[in-house]
Amino acid sequence: MMAGLRERKKEETRRRISEVALRLFDERGYDAVTVNEVAEAAGVAKVTLFSYFPSKDCLVLDGVQEDTATIVAGRAEGQRPLAALRAHYRAMSGEQGGGLDVEGLLTKIRVIASSPALLAGVYQTNAGRRHELAAALAEAGAGRAATLMAAQVTAAVTTLQETFFHRLATGVPPAEAGRLLGEDVELAFDLLEHGFSSIEGDIA
Repeated sequence: MMAGLRERKKEETRRRISEVALRLFDERGYDAVTVNEVAEAAGVAKVTLFSYFPSKDCLVLDGVQEDTATIVAGRAEGQRPLAALRAHYRAMSGEQGGGLDVEGLLTKIRVIASSPALLAGVYQTNAGRRHELAAALAEAGAGRAATLMAAQVTAAVTTLQETFFHRLATGVPPAEAGRLLGEDVELAFDLLEHGFSSIEGDIA
């Protein structure tokens, strides 16, 4: 009982720090706000902030990129890597319609887009995740194709995310954006699995 209460309080503190940081970064710019200012505005000590977010960029980039390598490595016995990834993103798209903090998500996107340092951080994170995915695919038996497969999966997932964010930013309701994301997930993984041959009949 007490352990559950402590975990909830930790999650509430983490969320409060993140929300305060994003608000300040959005109002004044990422580079203009110090970690001390975030801690003070969130009502926590600097050491407490760093216990949740090890660096300033983690206040924004934490959880930005999916851990596709873990999805592949943790797939069910006999399940193919692409099938595991498709199932994960299919489930994720089904969760986007309810309880999504659209304004918080769009704020995070604005903050990242306005900061060269954060954009570089996203690039580095994506590159790291791609290499980890390639290693997981190689372990699964992809051999020499692992690096190219990881690049294609990463590009597809990034495009799915960008398209979803764009729809939200242009006013598409979350439920509709989630439904369209689900359709896009199926199309993306059909293309990954079968290549252009799966839609060649529709191309003029």
